[in-house]
Amino acid sequence: MGDELIRTTDPQSLKAVPDADLLDAYSSAVIAVVDSTGPAVVSIAAGWKQEQGGERGGAGSGVIFTPDGYILTNSHVVHAAHKLVATLTDGRSFEAQHVGDDPATDLAVIRVDNPAWLPHAPLGNSRALRVGQLAIAIGNPLGFQSSVATGVISSLGRHWRMENGRLVEDIIQHTAPLNPGNSGGPLVDSRGRVVGINTAMIAGAQALSFAIPSATAEWVVSQLLMHGRVRRSYLGIAGRSRLLDRRLTRFHQLPNKSAVEVAVAEPGGPAYRAGLRVNDWIVAVEDKPVEQVDDLHRFLAEWPIARSVTLTVVSGIDLKRVTAVPTEAP
Repeated sequence: MGDELIRTTDPQSLKAVPDADLLDAYSSAVIAVVDSTGPAVVSIAAGWKQEQGGERGGAGSGVIFTPDGYILTNSHVVHAAHKLVATLTDGRSFEAQHVGDDPATDLAVIRVDNPAWLPHAPLGNSRALRVGQLAIAIGNPLGFQSSVATGVISSLGRHWRMENGRLVEDIIQHTAPLNPGNSGGPLVDSRGRVVGINTAMIAGAQALSFAIPSATAEWVVSQLLMHGRVRRSYLGIAGRSRLLDRRLTRFHQLPNKSAVEVAVAEPGGPAYRAGLRVNDWIVAVEDKPVEQVDDLHRFLAEWPIARSVTLTVVSGIDLKRVTAVPTEAP
């Protein structure tokens, strides 16, 4: 009958149709991803000792990304836990060791020591994502192991403020529903590649979920495996974003509408040694305008430790350039 659509309500007729014919391309893609990536997703049980005695427990998800048992998850799932247990989809459970975590990006690496080959999922290229493409979240929401949720990439380049106040750049927004327990599980594309690590959802909202991009995860993983922590440059100041006086911007021909006012300059810190003091205004770093505290965080996250950096500063009504040598952030 050519391409004509055949409809039937006869159950016996449906039984005669091969299963593959009942699956559309969307279903086939999701099933293929679950078959290939699902075994690499683990549930993580974490335990924390409490000051008054006893133990507090928590749970999340993770994904094995190497065959020798390295697992990527969220920092808030495992941070400071004294006991970690990872359970595979086949029921095997292993005690896990904490390799390192980075609260600033809410990423962590743990490892299970197992001589046998373990299923693992490759990290994909989050920079190649397109809004509208299929997104599959696999995890253990509310304790329901190996749950699958689907949606689409709804936005790229979002910013998300973590509980510690740090801003994480280039967050992936997607519509695959997340629940407590999904944290740390993978966001996967239609080829089974991990393009993000699910980190948060907005409670009470409809399909507003967020994941840390795999590009960020790759950088964090390399730092954690090499140093056990993420090394960032540090100036030793605390600041706040403030609007600049228009007369000042015109006088010094500044492109900024705002700048970072130094609220605290740690005595003996890199900025203090360079001459920065409380109430100075940082308007540029390496000639790049600085308008928000996040601009400084973003710059220092990528700037090499111990390499001198030039800050453009308004002190009183004077514009000056100072050179500081960042140390490693504590």
